[in-house]
Amino acid sequence: MNIVLFGPPGAGKGTQSKMLVEKYGLVHLSTGDIFRYNMKNATPLGKLAKQYIDAGNLVPDEVTIDMLKSEVEKNAGAAGFIFDGFPRTNAQADALDKFLTTKSSQVDKMIALSVEENELKNRLKERAITSGRVDDADPSVIQHRIDVYNKETLPVKEYYQAKDKYFQVDGVGSIDQVFDRLCVEIDEVLV
Repeated sequence: MNIVLFGPPGAGKGTQSKMLVEKYGLVHLSTGDIFRYNMKNATPLGKLAKQYIDAGNLVPDEVTIDMLKSEVEKNAGAAGFIFDGFPRTNAQADALDKFLTTKSSQVDKMIALSVEENELKNRLKERAITSGRVDDADPSVIQHRIDVYNKETLPVKEYYQAKDKYFQVDGVGSIDQVFDRLCVEIDEVLV
């Protein structure tokens, strides 16, 4: 089972993914976490990604796709994946579909967490304080990240809608309430 967990920065994808991994035994692949690991360790990928991320921009498709393929290969025996923060463009969605087909697999569902922009900004400001994420501390970078999501990433929704794989859940409420909503969608894949 492969799930794309979709939503703007601050929607709760990382928080929910941790709980979904525990319940369903999937591997969580967060492009943000993978990029942060590479940046912290000053790998060539990390240095390249840092330039884009620090400016609030998306890392180019080819870099992201190659990095994600490598992570899937490292977890070849997995029961499935939660893709968090990927795909962010239609080109990435198409590349993911083609890659999974070579593994006799597919994306089963894209589940989007729906959260209003003001709530996102509040969550990101709070995350900057609690987790030390400097990319969440600057209001202009936050706004730019949301704008980039709306312009460049939101169209991926239409890609999965055309395949009848797009589903939206309310991302506002307690962590457990949002988790329960996500589980309803995921459990339908298992039926």
